[in-house]
Formats: sequence, structure tokens, C-alpha cells
Amino acid sequence: MKNMEQDFEKILNKLVASTRSPRGKFSKANSWILLEKRLPRLQRRILSLRTMASAAAVAVLCVLGWWAYYMFAPVPLQTVSTLAETRSITLPDQTEIVLNRYSTLTYPERFRGKDRKVQLQGEAYFEVSKDAAHPFKVEAEAVIVQVLGTHFNIEAYPEDAQVKTTLLEGSVAVSLIGKEEESLVLSPNESAIYNKDKKSLTLHTEKDASEEIAWRNGTLLFKSIPLQEIVRQLSNAFHTDIRIEDTDLQNYHMTATFSDGETLEEILSLLCRNQKFGYTKTNDTITITQKLN
Repeated sequence: MKNMEQDFEKILNKLVASTRSPRGKFSKANSWILLEKRLPRLQRRILSLRTMASAAAVAVLCVLGWWAYYMFAPVPLQTVSTLAETRSITLPDQTEIVLNRYSTLTYPERFRGKDRKVQLQGEAYFEVSKDAAHPFKVEAEAVIVQVLGTHFNIEAYPEDAQVKTTLLEGSVAVSLIGKEEESLVLSPNESAIYNKDKKSLTLHTEKDASEEIAWRNGTLLFKSIPLQEIVRQLSNAFHTDIRIEDTDLQNYHMTATFSDGETLEEILSLLCRNQKFGYTKTNDTITITQKLN
């Protein structure tokens, strides 16, 4: 635009000079003719500049519009659910997750904003891709787990009385949603257990946290734990209602290991063998009862 103004100024200077010709070689009428001859070229230049400016403005608006859409449009969510199998998932940030049986994970098609947030129902093992600028957060019912890059396990089945987060490597902060400032910071071989009835979060030390993720290979590992806990894990693993009729059996401790492929009936038969309890099945419910002497 500055060059265009300078050209126009030169034309006007010529016209002014022409009116001062002693011989009248350039009369006022001739000066207007000169101006009219020069104007079309000038107008074409102005039109060309205006067209270029308009095109540039449209391009800028298109870029800004695309950016605004990308930044503020809702991000589609992906939901992955499992049935009687485990499943491996790779998130957009390259975080690796193994989802246990009858579990559901919901996550965005792409992570945007300051956090990388997912929702879990059931159980999953996480190996989080490190990104200090964008903390990774897992919401599991009333619990939120925040990490930067680490390995941990979360067990949060809806039917269970608790939500358990166990750390294997790195560091995580576990808190209740809306109370992030009151978090428990875990070290390896520690668990944070949320009691749904009491709405409390407590810290526990594990002898060997790796036992918490034996399920990734299809293994059910019961190492000197109460029958009540065994029943809970079997109920989740096979999505079946299993009940203990006699309360005296709930704290009966057992040790056993079962591999992938064994059915629930096979597992229960082995557990009941040479023990003081047995089981019955009515419709879709299994009941464990004491054997009569």
C-alpha cells in the first residue's frame, strides 16, 4: 500500500508541473487525459492488492477457524470393554494398559489440555508414558489417581466394597475426586484402599506387589488369603454371583494357583477337595456351605 501511494503522488506531481508549462504544452485538459490513462493501471494494482489481501485474510480465517475447532470442539470418547478375557490397549500418548476380565476403560480419541484423563470400571494395569507437562489421571468411581509416568494397578469393580490402587514402580498420588489436596502418595509395594461405605482412604504395605498383577497372564494366585477374598476375585473373574452361606468360612485361609483356561467349576471343585466346605449352584448363583460331618 505504501508503494501505491508513492506512485499516485508522482502522477500528481507531474500534473502540477504540466500546468506550469510556459507554452501550454500540457494544458489542464491534456493533464486530465494523462491522469485518466494512468488511472486504469493504478486501479488494477489496487484491485490486485485488494484481492491478495482478501485471499490472505480468508486463509488466516480458515486457519484460525480450524484451530478453534480443534481446540474447543468436543473430543470423541472411546470405550473398550472386556468379557471373559483380558485385553491390551495402547492409548494416543503410547500409554500401555492391560484390561482385566469384565472391565471397561473410557478415554478420549486424543488427549487435549493440561491433563490426560481416563475412566476405569473394573481392573487394569497401567504403564504410563512419561509427560511431565501433562499428568495422567485415572478416575475409578470416587477415587482419582494422578501420575507422571509409572506402573500401577487399579481394582475398581462396581460390586466390590473397595477400590484398590497398588504401585509397582514410580510414584502416584491417590485422592478422592474433589479432594486432590488430601492425597496419599504411594511408594512401590504400597496400596491405597478406598472403603466405599466409610468413604475413607487408607495406606497399606504389600509384601509383593507383583502378585497383584498375576492376572495379566491369566493366573489366579491365592496366597494364604481368606476364602471371602478368594470368592470376591472369582466372582469378578467369572462375572458370577458367589456367596458364602456360613460366616465362619469367610476367614478360612487358603493357598492355591490356577492357570488360564480352567473353568469356574474346575476351580471350585479343587478348592473344595479335602476341605470342610462344598458348593451348590442354583441358576446363576453359587453358594458355598460347610460340609456336614
